[in-house]
Amino acid sequence: MSLARHAAAIAIAVLTALLGAAPAEAQAVVTCRKFTEDVLAAPEPREAAGPVRRFEQIKGWVKTQPYRAIFLGDSLTELWDPEIWRDDMGRRGVFNAGVSGDRTEHLLWRLDHGNLDGPPPRVAIVLIGTNDIGHGRLPEDTAEGIRAVLIKLRVRLPATRILLLGIWPRGATPGDPLRQKNELVNRMIATCADDKFVFYADIGGVLLDMRGELSRAISPDLLHFTAAGYARLTPLLDRLLDPLLSGPPR
Repeated sequence: MSLARHAAAIAIAVLTALLGAAPAEAQAVVTCRKFTEDVLAAPEPREAAGPVRRFEQIKGWVKTQPYRAIFLGDSLTELWDPEIWRDDMGRRGVFNAGVSGDRTEHLLWRLDHGNLDGPPPRVAIVLIGTNDIGHGRLPEDTAEGIRAVLIKLRVRLPATRILLLGIWPRGATPGDPLRQKNELVNRMIATCADDKFVFYADIGGVLLDMRGELSRAISPDLLHFTAAGYARLTPLLDRLLDPLLSGPPR
């Protein structure tokens, strides 16, 4: 091989390596490895009128309303008891960015289409995935969707601390298949915490009784929660959130 051809081959190899490194560099912002090699659902918007309206509201609010933290999620966030939210989360400057029915691919789409267009928050709280499981998705694919959300947030908001919440229990008993799948997801995503930028907490146990059962008084449909359920969750969330909100973002 001539010197010129040898130099050209080296240049092509270097360029290929650099181009190939970009996805790896993006994934390196979280500590957890890929949970599956399955092809995930592509990020996509919702089409129903309610979720579209909610998305547009959030898109406008993040540009105009002051907040210190953003709570990203589905109906478990959006339908937080309003009085408890006002007196606690609202007082702490937490912005409710939940959209009922969202799965991980919907949240990913929102993050790239305006729901992060406001000032960078000190903390991003993430609670997503129960609708993925309810939609028939495998736990590994659900965990990988959550991991994709974390990567997106780390790249878009590099100085923001992320509080990743384990999926809350659903179903009446510990043997409920959907609850067991949620627990599998939680065990996987817990490995994404580095306690520097990504912090993990599973606070859902406070919703259960001594036998690990979820009562109708706490969750009438065994998925969503009453004010009594949110009253149990909120103090635990406060203790996690307050240290992350204190001091300047890293």
